[in-house]
Amino acid sequence: MALLEVKNLGISFGGLRAVDNLNMTIEEGSLVGLIGPNGAGKTTAFNLLTGVYQPTDGTISLNGEKIVGKKPAEICQSGIARTFQNIRLFSKMSVKDNVKVALHNQITYRLAESMLHLPGYFKREKEMDERAGDILRVFDLEQFSETLASNLPYGKQRKLEIARALATNPKLLLLDEPAAGMNPNETAELMETIELIRKQFQVTILLIEHDMKLVAGICEYLYVLNFGTELANGTPEEVLNDPRVITAYLGE
Repeated sequence: MALLEVKNLGISFGGLRAVDNLNMTIEEGSLVGLIGPNGAGKTTAFNLLTGVYQPTDGTISLNGEKIVGKKPAEICQSGIARTFQNIRLFSKMSVKDNVKVALHNQITYRLAESMLHLPGYFKREKEMDERAGDILRVFDLEQFSETLASNLPYGKQRKLEIARALATNPKLLLLDEPAAGMNPNETAELMETIELIRKQFQVTILLIEHDMKLVAGICEYLYVLNFGTELANGTPEEVLNDPRVITAYLGE
């Protein structure tokens, strides 16, 4: 059974059909890309998968469970986490605390423990500190754990956002243009990081990306959107050599 199944998914905003009849099947453990020109409907598709938007029609199933109609927090608890094209960190919180915020859906304590600082509170705080440290170590961010998120270089802020998403222990991680704004060296480092976290965290990844070198280098399968509809799907080699994709996406 596929981890994620999207069938005939669509959404209309007034007279605009932003996504139309989208079908995707993503197997557990895979790394899949969702590409297309600006305005093709990619981020709208992510918003549908995470419950930010409710579809006009179609179904979304995660591990065989239908998730259409659930709120974003419920979908996150079900096992889907995401990052955003525009970085959304808690800028005035430390790097470690940004990750700890995401751990609260796994490591919890009672209100009385928190208010009175009972032993259970300190035990769980220690667990979260240790878990946050483990995650930050994977991203080579542990030395910045007490740094304000806003003071990190841009590339490291991108990594922190991915680290925070992973802290929710997702089955499926959605990355929305993770290489946006990165220089070539940062992009190459990001590619290595994505491969590492897929194996170490055993997470399935679906990413939106405009950097074709990154897409061709790490993705195993691609779906292409154009004007909200699926234009093509297949291996990176098949898709990136498809004349329809070259015309629509690469502008050639």
